[in-house]
Amino acid sequence: MKYHLIALFTIFVWGITFVSTKVLLVDISPLWILLLRFAFGLCILCVMRPHVMKLRERTDEVLFVAAGAAGIAAYYLLENVALVFTTATAVGVIVAASPLFTALLSAALGDRSSLNVRFFCGFALAMGGLVIVGAGTMGEEDFIGLTGFDLLGDMLALAAALVWAVYSILVARIAQKGYETIAATKRTFVWGVAFILIATLAFDPQMPQLSALLDWRNALNLLFLGAVASAACFVTWGVAVKHLGATATSTYIYLVPAITATASILILGEPLNVLIILGLAMTIAGLFLSQKRGVDKEAEIRTETMHSETLEEPLKWH
Repeated sequence: MKYHLIALFTIFVWGITFVSTKVLLVDISPLWILLLRFAFGLCILCVMRPHVMKLRERTDEVLFVAAGAAGIAAYYLLENVALVFTTATAVGVIVAASPLFTALLSAALGDRSSLNVRFFCGFALAMGGLVIVGAGTMGEEDFIGLTGFDLLGDMLALAAALVWAVYSILVARIAQKGYETIAATKRTFVWGVAFILIATLAFDPQMPQLSALLDWRNALNLLFLGAVASAACFVTWGVAVKHLGATATSTYIYLVPAITATASILILGEPLNVLIILGLAMTIAGLFLSQKRGVDKEAEIRTETMHSETLEEPLKWH
């Protein structure tokens, strides 16, 4: 039960990050938000685990490079740029498709335990919900003509969902090799920050105004994104994936839409209409439909738990 609570805490924080990032985008570009956020998170992880983790096999470095490129650089860049073009509510709902992609990728890699009638019904229901929310957040002309910035933002958010599914699979593979969670997260952050730094220097080398960074709202949001949403939550997500499995943990992402929509309405004043409510309901309902319960799920949890020898150490800080 505690690993489910860890996953729930992580998703609650990540549901709010869309709103936090939307606030920062007023004064700071998407790439610089990423660079500042994850550089700060990396510093915290280095304090928590100052030693350099020794690889069990040299080829394992490929997993960390890929995880940093996918889960840190690519996913968050796609998400941040999507927030420039569409609402935080829409992005929060659309990235909820990542558990569906996670299950499909797992099946392509040989694990078809999650694919059944319940899953495909949940898939159809959730995808229908995503389309309806997209319609609810777009202007009438944009939706009818299938043009405009909202549609571009929605497509970028959907691409981010696919990238996050890849990251979840990679995290599961890293966990199965027995690496300690915080140290593994730190190594992933190193590669992610490296990719973000290269992209920032290439496409957006001009630093944000100092006044923007010192503004108390921006400073608090960067602190929240770096310390809590990045350093802390990437560790808790890794712990959850390690003990529940990539597919089971990713299903909690279905709760992001409700969290993000509520925060967006209360903090940003984003609109709420019948279409958005209907789409939210359909997407969240996909969580309960797509989860495969019973013997197969318990077997997955027991299999993942076999690799939990180092759990107690990384949980001490939390």
